[in-house]
Amino acid sequence: MKVIKTAFAVTALAAAMAPGLGMAQTELQFGHVGNPGSLFDASATEFAKRANERLGDDYEVEVYGSSQLGGDSSMMQKLKLGQLTFTLPSTVMSSVVDEFGLFEMPYLIKDREHMKRVIEEVLEPQLYPLVEEEGYKVLAVWENGFRQITNNVRPINTPEDLDGLKLRTPKGKWRVRMFEEYGANPSPMALSEVFTALQTGTMDGQENPLVQIYSQKFQEVQDYLSLTGHVYTPAYVVVSRSHWEDLPDEVREVLEETAQEVQDFVYETAARQDEELLGEMEAAGMEVNEADKQAFIDASGPVYELFGEEVEGGSDLIDRVLELGKEE
Repeated sequence: MKVIKTAFAVTALAAAMAPGLGMAQTELQFGHVGNPGSLFDASATEFAKRANERLGDDYEVEVYGSSQLGGDSSMMQKLKLGQLTFTLPSTVMSSVVDEFGLFEMPYLIKDREHMKRVIEEVLEPQLYPLVEEEGYKVLAVWENGFRQITNNVRPINTPEDLDGLKLRTPKGKWRVRMFEEYGANPSPMALSEVFTALQTGTMDGQENPLVQIYSQKFQEVQDYLSLTGHVYTPAYVVVSRSHWEDLPDEVREVLEETAQEVQDFVYETAARQDEELLGEMEAAGMEVNEADKQAFIDASGPVYELFGEEVEGGSDLIDRVLELGKEE
């Protein structure tokens, strides 16, 4: 089994001489924004381990987490430049293809089984081709998770509790619009900058899945954790379409099959972490409350309407996902 190395230097996709063997080994870099202990970190590391067991001696996947290679937007650009092989964007995909804003709609995805049906019936046939038109390819869909709100002002039970709250969001316009509708004052910001913003009071709060909250140590600088579950965010294993096609067929087959196989590991790990981390948050001194989700759902109608008006076919996409949520 190969060792998955984590480096701090940003290097281009390159061939390095394997010591003592006289043959070249090509490094396939996988960059993501997750810290050690995050779901992103566990997912990418598991992918690299499995892929490296099957790739042989000519290629090796190496993982660069903690935003070492830049934020999501920066890494998407590096894919196109050939400086990076894989990255794991989530919310930022709605900035690449408008239709991915579908996964910014509040309370749209019920659970992980629902998401699997959405991948098969919506993402693969309808949205993947749109990604390829932008020069990218999605190998698999993993997870960022169900998002919750933390802050230093008050528990959040209803949208009214967000009134005026300075809230960090990812760089996706629909998340901003949703929280504006709820009455907050949202500001997009790179994940790597959030801890300091919360610590200094530049931001009152933020919203993320539990595992991101914990691995980013936000519990050290936030008093309240409100379980809103307002959005389920997938994460996408993305490559550059042109650079992907430069790889040998057998290498592409191993990487794509492995990325898809890892989805079950991702979902199982995410579900386990969701259960375990609530206790860790409380032990860290956070006050935890269950929000009134119906109050948030009732306030979400205008966001759905805007998406339907501004994104071509948006209403049909929402209707199809809701329909898939009714299946058992």
